[in-house]
Amino acid sequence: MTRIVICDDQGMVRAGFKSLLEAEPDLEVVGEASNGQEAIDIVTLLQPDVTLMDIRMPVLDGLAATRHLVEAGVPTSVLVLTTFDLDEYVFEALRAGASGFLLKDAPAEELAAAIRVVAAGDSLLAPGVTRRVIDAFVRRAEPSTRPADGRLAQLTPREVEVLGLLARGLSNLDIGRRLFVSEGTTKTHVSNVLTKLGLRDRVQAVIFAYENGVVVPGDGEDQPLG
Repeated sequence: MTRIVICDDQGMVRAGFKSLLEAEPDLEVVGEASNGQEAIDIVTLLQPDVTLMDIRMPVLDGLAATRHLVEAGVPTSVLVLTTFDLDEYVFEALRAGASGFLLKDAPAEELAAAIRVVAAGDSLLAPGVTRRVIDAFVRRAEPSTRPADGRLAQLTPREVEVLGLLARGLSNLDIGRRLFVSEGTTKTHVSNVLTKLGLRDRVQAVIFAYENGVVVPGDGEDQPLG
């Protein structure tokens, strides 16, 4: 059973998410919070598998709450809640250690799927949301002018290619198809990339790739597979 805490300052939003999630036999809502400080307190106490975290909340915003939970080592995966036009802080929330993000108007099946993805440790995003949301938030991010991270030199050319495809929101299956290798081989490549770069998950890999120029927004390479 996947245990979930919902953090949002709007009661109707919390109730809506709770209703949708309680219809899933493998998901359980164990707590709610209406502001960032409550989120820290409740999540620290209950240690749910997944925390749904709104960004704009009173007392303490979701960005600060996420950073606190990650730095404190609380064992939960934070899934950031955002509106369709995206909060300007989503990118910073992911940098702070969130495991992914979810559109607030996502249908029930996408909500449940996204929660299962991050609960399984695979992180990032439900299919159908990934590419358009990644593209939107990286376009809002300031271009990096710092030199490329030296850890890139540790990657083989194939691993750099895998990192670039991963950063464009492709699943392991899609990366394997693009590179004409098995999904198992792709998983090995992804694992090697994360290990060599010292990154926790795929979200951090996406951010690393954009910040270090492995891929750039709108480079024309992130087209869906035919």
